[in-house]
Amino acid sequence: MHDDDGRSTLTGTIHERIKSIFDALTRAERQLTDTILENYPMSGLGSITRLAESAGVSTPTVARMVQKLGYSGFPDFQEALRGELEARFSDPIAKHENWAQTAPQGHILNRFTEVVTQNIRQTLAHVDPEQFDRVTGLLADERHNVFIAGGRITHALSDYFHMHMQVMRKGVEHIRSTSNAWPHSLLDVSSSDVVVIYDIRRYENSTLKLAEMASKRGATIVLITDQWQSPVREYAQYTFSCRIEAPSAWDSTITLLLLTETLITAIQEASWERTKLRMNELEDMFDHTRIFRKFV
Repeated sequence: MHDDDGRSTLTGTIHERIKSIFDALTRAERQLTDTILENYPMSGLGSITRLAESAGVSTPTVARMVQKLGYSGFPDFQEALRGELEARFSDPIAKHENWAQTAPQGHILNRFTEVVTQNIRQTLAHVDPEQFDRVTGLLADERHNVFIAGGRITHALSDYFHMHMQVMRKGVEHIRSTSNAWPHSLLDVSSSDVVVIYDIRRYENSTLKLAEMASKRGATIVLITDQWQSPVREYAQYTFSCRIEAPSAWDSTITLLLLTETLITAIQEASWERTKLRMNELEDMFDHTRIFRKFV
């Protein structure tokens, strides 16, 4: 929409508009939004062909995407971007400092940290606080048993989450990732239970089958995945998308760990009296068994 002077009258930033429609986007459109947000708002100021090539999508995908955002076409979309850029640079520009101050700006310490920091910003921009709170409530409620599963890379994250959940509440099980083992856990899954699944590229067939079978048993599925979203999303009631790209041959799981630790903290706060009692009991066990050394 435009006013009488031809200027866009849409409210909210493009970043905010992308967030509001993200769940309704196609896989190619989500891939495009990741490219737009990667160096936002500069990334969308080139030609439509250049943006499409950078995102690995077609130019018609770009054209459809900007229309879904409410713009009449790519020029209208770019006009809005230029307006945001002008507003941004009307403020004093902060001095840029390296993360690792004794290393050059182009050093891997700084390059990797810069990418991870951007991953965190974009991940948090797509987390719905209300959805996060609902998941926290489900996981804190002992009326719901919790089953936690991960894949080849994310198994470590699922194990980490499981260990903390065990301290805070009873009725928590870690599902082993091998396909000949998890059907035993599935036997105990019921319609009142919650299954938390970690799955990032390369998505695993056994994880998808686990989600499908747990869904048929009526369980609520919480998926923690990457920005392209695992096929498990088809069966999940709650999905959290985390950016994982990094200047490395390996994907970064820092955003998944951030989300996991935030969930742990939120669940702890929601059930602190129970958690405190369990932690005290656990510490007594540690003292009795002398598992840990004490220096005082």
